[in-house]
Amino acid sequence: MLTHLVARDFRNFTQLEVAVPPSGFVIVGENGHGKTNLLEAAAYLSLLRSMRGARDVDMIRFGAPALHVRAELTPPATVRSVTVGYERATKRKKATLDRVEQSRLTAALGALPSVGFSPADVSLVAGSPGERRRYLDVALALSSRPYLAALQQYRAALLRRNTVLRQAQRDGGTGRAHGYGDQVSIWEPALAEQGALVTAMRQQFVRGHAERFAQLAAFIGERQPVTMRYTVTSTGANTVTSTDNADDSVSSLADSYRELFARALAQQRPQEMRRGMTLVGPHRDELALLLGGRELRTFGSAGQQRSAAIALRLLELATLRDAIGGTPLLLLDDPFAELDLGRAGRVLALLEDTGVDQVLLAVPRIEDIPAAFTRLERRTMRDGVLT
Repeated sequence: MLTHLVARDFRNFTQLEVAVPPSGFVIVGENGHGKTNLLEAAAYLSLLRSMRGARDVDMIRFGAPALHVRAELTPPATVRSVTVGYERATKRKKATLDRVEQSRLTAALGALPSVGFSPADVSLVAGSPGERRRYLDVALALSSRPYLAALQQYRAALLRRNTVLRQAQRDGGTGRAHGYGDQVSIWEPALAEQGALVTAMRQQFVRGHAERFAQLAAFIGERQPVTMRYTVTSTGANTVTSTDNADDSVSSLADSYRELFARALAQQRPQEMRRGMTLVGPHRDELALLLGGRELRTFGSAGQQRSAAIALRLLELATLRDAIGGTPLLLLDDPFAELDLGRAGRVLALLEDTGVDQVLLAVPRIEDIPAAFTRLERRTMRDGVLT
C-alpha cells in the first residue's frame, strides 16, 4: 500500500526519503536516533496529528519554518498520494490528495490507513480517561464518517459554549447582568444533538467489541476476566453504562441521550457559569477497563495493563480493516518490549491471524526482531539518516 515516504524537517529529519517494499521493512537503531520518528511520519498521514500526542509545532525540526510529509500509495488506499504540511509562523496545516489541496483537513483523515503498537500504549489503560476517549475517537473517526461529522460538530459547539462560560465566570459567575445565560443556552441544542450521537456510537462500539476484548486479553495471557464498558459520567443520577438496553440501536440510544443531555445542560448551567466549563457531555465520559471487577488502571500489574492495551490496539486494527476492506499499515515500535516470550508469541500469532500485509517495525537491536519478521528487509537509523 505504501510505496514511498518522504519527511522533510520533521522531528530530527532534514530530508528523509525511502522506498517501501510491499511487505515493509525493519528499522534497527539505538534509541534517540529517529526510528520512532519515521513511524510517526507515516502515522501523521493517517491521524493528521502526532501519534504520541505532541503539538504540531513541536514536530518541526529545530530552526526550520515548516514540516512536510508525503506518501505515495497503491490500493487498497483510495488515493495515489497524500501530503500534509504545517507552518510554524502561520500555524496553518494543509493537506493534499493526489496533488489537490483539500478545503477541509478531515478529507485527508485516514488517507494512509495505519495502526500503531508501542510500549507507550500502556497509557491507554493506566492513563487518564482522556486517553481512552481519544482511543475511541480515533478508532471510530477513521472507520465511520458519520461519527467523524458528529464529533466535529460537537467539538465546535463545545468550544463556543466554553468560551462564553469562561467570560461569564470572569464577570462574576451568574452572568445575569450581561445576558450570558442566553448566550450559553444557544449552543445547547447542538451539544445535545451531536453529543447524543457521539455517545450512542461509542456505546455501540464498546458493546460490539466487549466480548472480543475479553477473549483477546485471555488469549494473550490474562487469567482473570478483563472487561470493558462505556460509562456516561456527567448526568448525575442518570448515569448509563454500556450494559444497559443492550438491544438498542444507535438511533434509539441517541434519542434517549438527546433528552438526557438537554435536561442536564439546563440544570448544570448555573454551576457551569461559575466554573467556566461545560460539565455535561461525551467529553467527560469514561471507557472503564476492569480486571476481576476492579479498575485495571489501579489494580492491574504492569504486565496486565500492557496486555489490555495490546487487546485495544487489536480491536482498533480489526475495526479499521473491516472499514477499508484490507489490512492497514502496521507500525510496530519495539512492540514486544516488556513482554515475556509467551505473551509476545501469542501477540504475534494474533497479528498474523489478521493477515498482515505491510509492516514498519522499529527495534534497537537485530536480535530483537521477532522470527515472524526476519523475512523483512532491514534498514539502519543513525542521527536521522536511514541507510
